[in-house]
Amino acid sequence: MRKEKKSLITTIDWRILFGICITLIWVTVGAVFLMSGNYTKMSEIPMEALGGFLEGAFAPLAFLWLVIGLFIQQKELADNTEVLRKTSIQSEKQTQAIAATELNARQETFFKIAENVRRQLGTISGMLFISCMGATEGSKVAADTLSQHWQTFSTGDYELFSRLFLTLDEEIFGGYEILFFSTEIRLKHADHFCHTFERLMRLAQNCDTDGIISDSLTQTGHGLMYSLMQRTKASTQITTELSQVGI
Repeated sequence: MRKEKKSLITTIDWRILFGICITLIWVTVGAVFLMSGNYTKMSEIPMEALGGFLEGAFAPLAFLWLVIGLFIQQKELADNTEVLRKTSIQSEKQTQAIAATELNARQETFFKIAENVRRQLGTISGMLFISCMGATEGSKVAADTLSQHWQTFSTGDYELFSRLFLTLDEEIFGGYEILFFSTEIRLKHADHFCHTFERLMRLAQNCDTDGIISDSLTQTGHGLMYSLMQRTKASTQITTELSQVGI
């Protein structure tokens, strides 16, 4: 019971305790003053004198409690402001945590999708390679070699055919314009490859705030193959435009 009383006292603001003490002292002094006066009964005091006395007696106490109330209210406002600040900081941390969790989820989803897209890009580049080097071009690469390439591809080396395009001597085959765009089927494979890689890049940008994933994609075999196709396409368009104007 004593502990509860002590805890109750400690929770009361010191300004209130100070006001209570001053009020008790003031009332006591006022009572002593009344008892030591010429009036023996309160009823004998004239009404106007009693009103003036009470007004003058309690005006300092009213002002005192007004000041105490203002200080207490100011303290409560400061405490509320601090609570709001801490709440705002906590909310910001929670928002950042949610954003980081969402970003991690998007990145995990991206890497799962990216593996399938790498396989798809590898298949497209493999079909383009067959169109350039296979039976339709007089078997520039032996059938056994092509079979070995596909076996290697099936083990998970999905960038094999892209690397083969990047490392071959294109002048022997008439340049990359011939290899990529000389026939309808090659143009279809090249456009499909570029479109698929661009979709993968957009997906990477949506889950990569620093651009690290996007930059790494451009340096893979498929990324370099895409850049080669884009440069070749731009060069081919320039050559076509110049030939049309007779230069």
